[in-house]
Amino acid sequence: MNTTSLAADTADVPVTAPATAPAAAPATASATAPNPAPAPAQSARSLLKQLQQQFPAFRDCLPLAIGIDKQLLARVPGLDRKTMRAALGIHTGSLRYLRAMEKATVRFDLDGVAGAEVTDIHRTHAKETLQQRFKKEAERKKAERDAAQADEANRLRQEKLLQLASKFSRNG
Repeated sequence: MNTTSLAADTADVPVTAPATAPAAAPATASATAPNPAPAPAQSARSLLKQLQQQFPAFRDCLPLAIGIDKQLLARVPGLDRKTMRAALGIHTGSLRYLRAMEKATVRFDLDGVAGAEVTDIHRTHAKETLQQRFKKEAERKKAERDAAQADEANRLRQEKLLQLASKFSRNG
């Protein structure tokens, strides 16, 4: 019966009915859209800052418990998995976290409560990752120094060539 009365209303007032129908459709779409929309709009870095403010394990850069992602999903409603994984990647890949993992013996849950032990494999992985990062950084700095020295040598060579060219052009 509502459909019939809507059809009758639409026939009587065509301007009002189309305005009402599209408005109802976007309202439904926006009712479902806000759940996914804010999470992707939130960057991984802003989520990480939020997690650092909210949870001691992130704030204090403690070694995180295995399965911390499941704990986060349970504790933070509406959390976007992709953004969360990116934030976890940034956190666990940071120098501060890797240095903590390199020396850690125990992992912690979100509240900072000690849990399982950190295995030697995980400590070794953190140590090797740090060594690789430092090696890459040293290589990058060396390449920059070498490039700067090569640029300076080229500049001096050009300067000498110009001096020679001007010297022989005056005498000739």
